[in-house]
Amino acid sequence: MTRVFNFSAGPATLPEPVLRQAAEEMLDWHGSGMSVMEMSHRGKEFIAIHAEAEKLLRELMAIPANYKVLFLQGGAIGQNAFVPMNLLRGKAGADYVNTGEWSKKSLKEAGKYCSVNVAASAEAGHFTSVPKQDSWKLDPNAAYVHICSNETIGGVEYHWTPDTGSVPLVADMSSNILSRPVDVSRYGLIYGGAQKNIGPSGLTIVIVRDDLIGQALPITPSAFDLKTQADNDSMYNTPPTYAIYIAGLTFQWLKSNGGLAAMEVHNRAKAALLYDYLDSSSFYRNPVAREDRSLMNVPFKLRDDALDAAFLKGAEERGMLQLKGHRSVGGMRASIYNAMPVDGVKALVAYMKEFEASHG
Repeated sequence: MTRVFNFSAGPATLPEPVLRQAAEEMLDWHGSGMSVMEMSHRGKEFIAIHAEAEKLLRELMAIPANYKVLFLQGGAIGQNAFVPMNLLRGKAGADYVNTGEWSKKSLKEAGKYCSVNVAASAEAGHFTSVPKQDSWKLDPNAAYVHICSNETIGGVEYHWTPDTGSVPLVADMSSNILSRPVDVSRYGLIYGGAQKNIGPSGLTIVIVRDDLIGQALPITPSAFDLKTQADNDSMYNTPPTYAIYIAGLTFQWLKSNGGLAAMEVHNRAKAALLYDYLDSSSFYRNPVAREDRSLMNVPFKLRDDALDAAFLKGAEERGMLQLKGHRSVGGMRASIYNAMPVDGVKALVAYMKEFEASHG
């Protein structure tokens, strides 16, 4: 069997030990005689899987007791509606910081339910940095302040936590959740799709402070009401059972490998390998401000766009896939999430050097 280095932005590469364990347990989970795919979400087997996944996530992220952990569906796109529906709580507007394509989607969706104040935007600089907080124009009466902590397309990441005072901070952490420690108590709500650092697509993690649950808009569908989901332990409707199972295996893998502090060291080392080479080369370029560069998604462009197809073809021949940049920005993008080994980044840098030598 040959495993490639998969640089996809998501669904993304998963830890090989997780995949192997899932394969071994595919037909018979722990002597139950069933695959997890076949289990009732109300049965004792799956309830145990669900409880263990939540326990491990709470441990990894040091989630305080006054926060609920929900395993939902609909992705981050769904949460763009869930958040205003649930968190407005009688207020008319919310603050959004615009750092790229995913921020734009979030604030556009929120505009269907409330008045959106764009407190700061990086658009004038082509989304290559995070606006300094002293430039933000926050509304003290806002229901919440929303950020995207890592822009998957543009490769821009917050390496600091905004101070929003008494106004709850909401973060879309889809593409950097579990990549490093985070002080959950600084946030009112954290959400993220699982398909980058956690597991397969179809699962969305929501971590929400207890006092923000309730008072959803009257138009909110029951399945979108965080109180309904919290009261039913994420099982108001059938949850994405197999995705939760894989997430639990990933959480165990993270714990076994030193937790989030160790993962941050691993991720910084990988990112440094790639950024150091990009900075040393005149053949490639990364446009993001150095202090705001993502540890997870590294976009770069070749000096001559006409060479893009040849670069991608050569990479594929060497077992490195999904390096094509998002269609909205072009170029290349290497997504180097938790499960990407250092050897994958080393192989990419070696190929980039080879390609530069032959085409530069």
